[in-house]
Amino acid sequence: MAEAQIVLSHSRESGIVAIATGEQYPWAHTVLAQSGFQRDDDSVWHLPVHAPETTVVDLVTCAKRHRTSVHTSSRRFIGDAARDLARLLPGQWHASIEIYSHPAWQEDLVPWIWDSGELGRILQNERVPYAATLTDTVQGTTLLFIERPGRQLDYLLGAFVPKQLEEGYGDTHAPHSIVLPPFAGRAAQAVTDRYLPAYEQAVHARRTAAIAALGDIRSEHDTWQAMITSGRYSDATPLNAAALGSMTEEFLDHAWRRFLTVVDHAPTLIDRCRPADSPWPEHAAALSRLADALSDAETLLDEEVDGSPVPTQERRARAWPAIETWLAEDEIFLRQARVSAPHRRPALAISAPVRPLTASRPAHRSH
Repeated sequence: MAEAQIVLSHSRESGIVAIATGEQYPWAHTVLAQSGFQRDDDSVWHLPVHAPETTVVDLVTCAKRHRTSVHTSSRRFIGDAARDLARLLPGQWHASIEIYSHPAWQEDLVPWIWDSGELGRILQNERVPYAATLTDTVQGTTLLFIERPGRQLDYLLGAFVPKQLEEGYGDTHAPHSIVLPPFAGRAAQAVTDRYLPAYEQAVHARRTAAIAALGDIRSEHDTWQAMITSGRYSDATPLNAAALGSMTEEFLDHAWRRFLTVVDHAPTLIDRCRPADSPWPEHAAALSRLADALSDAETLLDEEVDGSPVPTQERRARAWPAIETWLAEDEIFLRQARVSAPHRRPALAISAPVRPLTASRPAHRSH
């Protein structure tokens, strides 16, 4: 394959468009500029409406001089396809184009794609020079939409890792990407009825699993408590008062750092819990205590981040009661969280017309 390539496709709104790719993509930029194409803010090159009919022929001739290959896509412009899909999804979605001209830019995506299916494998093993993102402007969900390699019609859609989660690569909770047909109505129905519910359930499961940090705190607490009771280290060496105080401070500091994971993920989960509708309505009081403790921890964190520095001793004294409450009743919370997983979204209220799909995280590169 040539070190620089130009991919031509047709846009409903812009006519002939071009995307430059390859390790030497600047050569392709030179060819397009010299051939009369104009680049927009998304790094997509457009042929002006009144350009001479010979422009494309001139483009091929110029490309040969600059060691650039020219290819014509059999598909419509991916930006048109993404916008058609976004318009039919429930809520408020915005579509934008991503250009990964250099292969290394595609590699930058891998840690941030939250997928356990075909999309994740393709991004690691095959060339994807361009894509589109669809972002729910209210919920913040961001999806990646690509042409399915080796197929003339199908598309693939998956998700970027949600906010407040770590990198998505290799996460066993990640949802499976979905194959979409080249018809906006059917594609939107599949995303609405199948993918988005699976995504929401995966986020819920991932957040619930994050509360497992409490298990690590409990283990450390049990070790710390055993040493205090015995007055000895685990190797039976006697503890003095200074060592005991130092160990206590170290434990409380470490416990607070771990508990911040709970502070990140528990609020969304606890808001979804409805003990009265669960098999354990008697859990309502415990959930109320957990919510209060969480609120105290959030207040403390806000003060540490946005206000005046909280003295270390004060922070330890205020943080431990919240942590202790969660250690005492986390099993109740986890039981309620598991039965409060989101259900499937309702189907689209109005049957969408069947029509072709036409017209951060790392963002596309504009060079």
